[in-house]
Amino acid sequence: MKNNLILLLLLTLGFSSLQAQEIPKEERLAWFKDAKLGIFIHWGIYSVDGIDESWSFFNGYISHEDYMKQLNGFNAKKYEPKEWAELIKKSGAKYAVLTTKHHDGVALWDSKAGDLNVVDKSKAKKDLLKPFVSAIREQGLKLGFYYSLLDWSHPNYPNATREQKRYEEDAKRWNQFVDFNFAQLDELNQYHPDLWWFDGDWEQSAEMWKAKDIRASLLKATPTTIINSRLQGYGDYATPEQGVPVYPPHDEYWELCMTMNNSWGFQHNDKEYKTSNQIIRILVDCISMGGNLLLDIGPKADGSIPKEQVAILEDLGRWTNKHEKAIYGTRKGIPKEHFNGYTALSKDKTILYLYVDNKPNGPLLIKGLKNKINRIWVVGNGTKLSHKVVGKQYWSSVPGLLYIDVPEEVQDKDVTVIGVLLDGPVDLFHEEVRAIESN
Repeated sequence: MKNNLILLLLLTLGFSSLQAQEIPKEERLAWFKDAKLGIFIHWGIYSVDGIDESWSFFNGYISHEDYMKQLNGFNAKKYEPKEWAELIKKSGAKYAVLTTKHHDGVALWDSKAGDLNVVDKSKAKKDLLKPFVSAIREQGLKLGFYYSLLDWSHPNYPNATREQKRYEEDAKRWNQFVDFNFAQLDELNQYHPDLWWFDGDWEQSAEMWKAKDIRASLLKATPTTIINSRLQGYGDYATPEQGVPVYPPHDEYWELCMTMNNSWGFQHNDKEYKTSNQIIRILVDCISMGGNLLLDIGPKADGSIPKEQVAILEDLGRWTNKHEKAIYGTRKGIPKEHFNGYTALSKDKTILYLYVDNKPNGPLLIKGLKNKINRIWVVGNGTKLSHKVVGKQYWSSVPGLLYIDVPEEVQDKDVTVIGVLLDGPVDLFHEEVRAIESN
């Protein structure tokens, strides 16, 4: 009997250990690596006056009191989350990330952890998060929550503005704030988001935030969820911001978050929108380096999306729908020494995709490709293209120059995509070219 009890105890401990073990990162992030495009949504009371979200009062451009007056104008009367989700789906995005709470502390849901939320304090008088979650799920999109760790409005958070502190060291007040953060995260956990997008971690250490415990609590609630890098070392993927990387980030998993104009939230006077062509080319740049683009929109205070942003998402959708085979599930392309432009590879590396973002002056050129070519076609319409290998010498191991003709009539108005089917996984020549010894 005693031996049976010991065996049962050991089995129970082993099961508990398995329960506590994280799902491997590569499994949790598999969908993210395939997704390539997501939509960021910065929506909050800052859209009322069209000012910088949270930073405007933190930097002293406006008083905190005047900033909070925007609660009276935040009505969300034209908020149609189903239309949002349909537009996001139409753009070709595979996931969406909403600012549930920015640094100003205003929650978009009916938070019971504090009353600074749109239900208790704003003119909207309703939970804006719950219908968004339902709409995103209905479209089959992955759900992401942005959450600011810091809260410049909370009475127990040490920093109020860049110049003003509420206190220097007060363990009791700090612990109360940490408890508040965990309470809000527990409220959000009920929706089991696929992705957590933290921000504001720079003001405190991992130990102060209890970042390790935050990660554990999120994964306990949703074992498959993924976490961005802004959790003081406890995240899963890198998040470069605004500037397109010149070289791929060291992290295998990454996304570039970028605005359509120069503002995250809606600003009436910011009309400096990037063109659809520029955004498509930025997306291609990210894809070629193995990353994602998280493209931002900023709805107005009434919940409507500015017409300029709608037009860009629709243009983007035209291109992504046409070229989906060369976008989703692809992997980082070949070095630019081999092709003077953007490229990507299929998962099995047997298809090389060439992204042509200009009008070629003659045939495209690929150097150092050792594979034989089975077929070359225009992605999106299937037109077969002719090709020719030039300069291959029978006595040399150096591959010849592969030229591909791309007639003008098959070229896309933004970025043309060419598929090159190889006879096996891509094989590139990397040896040093030597002088002729015998021929």
